[in-house]
Amino acid sequence: MRFGILGPLRVGGGESTVTAGRDRIVLAMLLLRAGRLVPVDELVDAVWEDRPPATARAQLQTCVSRLRRRFTELELAADLIVTDPAGYGVRTAPTDLDAEVFTRGVEAARAAVTAGRLVDARAEFRAALALWRGPALGGIPSRSVRRRAQALDEQRLTALEECVDVELRLGRAAELIGELAESLDQHPVRERLRGQLMLALSAVGRQADALAVYREGRRTYADELGIEPGAELQELHQRVLAGDLALAGREARPTAPVRSLPRAIGDFTGRQQTMARLVKEVEAGARIQLIDGMAGSGKTTLAVHLATALAGDYPDAQLYIDLHGHSERTPLTPAAAVATLLRQLGVPAERVPTSQDDRLALWRSELAGRRALLVLDNAATADQVTPLLPNGSHCLILITSRRRLVGVDEGRPSSLPVLDSDEAVELLGRVVGVARVAAEPEAATEVVRRCGHLPLAIRLAGARLAHRPHWRIADLAERLTSRPDPLAEFEVGERSVGRAFALSYAQVSPVAQRAFRLLGLHPGVRFDTPVAAALTGQPLAKAQDLLDELVDANLVEETEPGRYRLHDLVREYARTLVAEPGSAGERRDGIEGLLDHHLHVATAIARTRELSSSYSLALLPEPARPDLVLPIVRQGRGWFDDNLAALTALVRLAETEGFPRHCWQLSRACWYAQFEGGHLDELVETHMVGLRVAEELGDETAMAMMLNYLASAHYRLGRFAESNRLMERALDVYRRLGLQSEVRNTLGNLGNSYVANGDYRRGRECLEAAAALARRMQEQVPLANNLNNLAMALLLWGRYDEALRTCRRHLALARELGDLRQIGNALGHLGMTRHRLGDGEPARRLLRFALRLKRKAGNRFGEGELLNEIGVLERVAGQPDHAAALHREALVAMADVGDRVGQCASRNLLARAMLEQGDTASALDLHRRVLDDASRLGARNEKARALEGIARCVRDTDPTAARAPLEQALALFRQIDSPERHEVERLLTELG
Repeated sequence: MRFGILGPLRVGGGESTVTAGRDRIVLAMLLLRAGRLVPVDELVDAVWEDRPPATARAQLQTCVSRLRRRFTELELAADLIVTDPAGYGVRTAPTDLDAEVFTRGVEAARAAVTAGRLVDARAEFRAALALWRGPALGGIPSRSVRRRAQALDEQRLTALEECVDVELRLGRAAELIGELAESLDQHPVRERLRGQLMLALSAVGRQADALAVYREGRRTYADELGIEPGAELQELHQRVLAGDLALAGREARPTAPVRSLPRAIGDFTGRQQTMARLVKEVEAGARIQLIDGMAGSGKTTLAVHLATALAGDYPDAQLYIDLHGHSERTPLTPAAAVATLLRQLGVPAERVPTSQDDRLALWRSELAGRRALLVLDNAATADQVTPLLPNGSHCLILITSRRRLVGVDEGRPSSLPVLDSDEAVELLGRVVGVARVAAEPEAATEVVRRCGHLPLAIRLAGARLAHRPHWRIADLAERLTSRPDPLAEFEVGERSVGRAFALSYAQVSPVAQRAFRLLGLHPGVRFDTPVAAALTGQPLAKAQDLLDELVDANLVEETEPGRYRLHDLVREYARTLVAEPGSAGERRDGIEGLLDHHLHVATAIARTRELSSSYSLALLPEPARPDLVLPIVRQGRGWFDDNLAALTALVRLAETEGFPRHCWQLSRACWYAQFEGGHLDELVETHMVGLRVAEELGDETAMAMMLNYLASAHYRLGRFAESNRLMERALDVYRRLGLQSEVRNTLGNLGNSYVANGDYRRGRECLEAAAALARRMQEQVPLANNLNNLAMALLLWGRYDEALRTCRRHLALARELGDLRQIGNALGHLGMTRHRLGDGEPARRLLRFALRLKRKAGNRFGEGELLNEIGVLERVAGQPDHAAALHREALVAMADVGDRVGQCASRNLLARAMLEQGDTASALDLHRRVLDDASRLGARNEKARALEGIARCVRDTDPTAARAPLEQALALFRQIDSPERHEVERLLTELG
């Protein structure tokens, strides 16, 4: 779900939210009326209540703009927020908003009640109620929000009461008493809850307690409301006194003669949805439940709680046995296990046969006709448990194991994941105390994150805190973060996370153990079968078999077909094993295989993505194992996006582990995907490592390569001085080495950097030199690239006739090459030039056609550039609303590729459109933000445009205040010889 209002406000489907107070109120109001327009007056009243400022509507527009930016940051569509003259709204799909999911769930439950399907109704009610995380929109200080949220809270209570009615009819009175008592404490005047608690207590024979609940209610109603209880509650009171409550359900059955279930853990937390699903499956007839999961995930705890909850349905026997499948003891044989179970049933030792077959025959005979519940805990294999399964459908069997017991017929499998964040924090609070967690919520979140949300780890970490009251939770978080061996923190007495993992590890084959150790070397969150094959040196099919074995042992998790992950603590355990002294050779071979694989895949994809031949790309090696590379190449940039963090970490690993060649080669192979994908911080990090290693090796070719590609990141980030410095160094090296193709490329890049910083003269010189060199070398694609960039430089410089001629030369060459990307570039710049020359309609047609080509090619930067240009045309044509929408799209595109100067340009143009819309306050705020950003980046063009925009915003109300920013803008435009100086001169003349 994208939005959550059944509790504190949530946005984006995770723990994310909106922090600004007014923005929270606005979004809360929109979500409370999702799918409908909320009038502006209602929003103003919600935010400012009785004292709205004169600028309330303008500030409201600013709130909406911030919310759209926040949506974009959370990968939500900004246009989910709808603007209309009548107000604002939020568009939601049926599963986007938890309140809508809750409403549909309650409706389904009520329909099931009407149809007499009480089991289904109970499951639907409980699933709907599980969506609640606290009071609706808790913590938002607005009377309007609170008033509307209280209606939701009332719906929750009504649904709870209806659910309790169903569960009482199903005979679940004993299970409800605690929940009803807690709810009644929170809502003491709700008569229906009080009556339900009286019914539940009476049903389990606690008549005196039921009468006490009535007396307490009567006092409460008299003291707080000045009334007597209602007629229905008084009638119920008389029935309790008379003892004529006909509530015979499951609790009325005879007490079970055999009850050997262990005590359910009191701080059991989470798993409500899993519990509800399992209960529903059991009630539907699934008599064998297989619960598997990694060590420490809480399988036994869940099984015991489930057994306790269902015990009333199996009154004849409730049995439990630990089969020691994953412990330091020898696993029980079926013969030994059935002997223990027979003794639990009361069979004297002398009556237990000696042979396994006879024991199993007696076991089946003893269970014949009994409604029994059996927990087979910690099973090793399917062969261990299959003989213990009784015949018939009258028994329920719950089996837990760290392995997936695929050989158990009729078994319904459930793989238990770790807890979610809220459940994990709640469990920590139950171990160390709710008050301690409430006092340090951020530290508590960090501790459970370091525990990997694994219940065993949380309990052990919590036990350390519980026995050290002088420790802050933050102290433990720091220890978990800073210790080189974090697993050591998860040991209390004989209990240890590391020991639990070791028992699982010991159960797999030696070759699978080796694969597991080597997987600890992979730095990414997820990996695939080819990675495992590269690490282990195994064929793909064998690597797949090993992964299947590790998945079955719950040492590796398969997140989707062919994609795997290690739990954080499991990865730490694998790393400790592969770091042992005896594993040094194995470790080095694994690292080399891992580096080779990622280098070969990245190189192969780069060769399909980069559109011009590259000397540096030709230096990279061919794959040694094509079988691991070729199936991945078709994923293209998606593979880079999925493996971005791992690739960055692998470059660091190559440096620390002594693989210098891989440092610069892997950096180079990743460059295009990092640059086009906007992953510029990672680009800088990897290429700095590559440059450092190349300098240490004295490899001038690699050094120049790293300098050139490192400069590209600084250029895109707006750090032009650093970009120019790096490219000039690279140019010197390439000239010294006589590498003319690289001299040409670097000259072109240097020219672009000069142009972006407003130095059009030097930019033109470099670009013309690069084009001349390409022409001499008869390299048409590089020539087209340089003509494209030269046209843009001339356009920005105001040399429109020269730009037009260059665009046409570029277009002719692009058509000759049949290169759609180049054609799109040429048409785009031709449209921009025609726009500057006053040919509005032809310019619009050219730009829109070019935009389609850019989108088809996946060129996000070019898309953003053209969206901005079309937006200017729309604004000039008197369509500021359409213009603003286009500039917002452009801003998202520029953010996607990490182009900070492009973002400044988009914001300046968006602000200009906002000014035309009449939203002067928002326009002024946005121009001021750009002024700060552009000043920090050294982007003189955008700084000057921001200053001009600020002057436009204030000139009507304070002409004097407009003069200073206009004069500063004029000085900058003159400094870079920009044609935009003429418009600023005109504005200054108007001021007089």
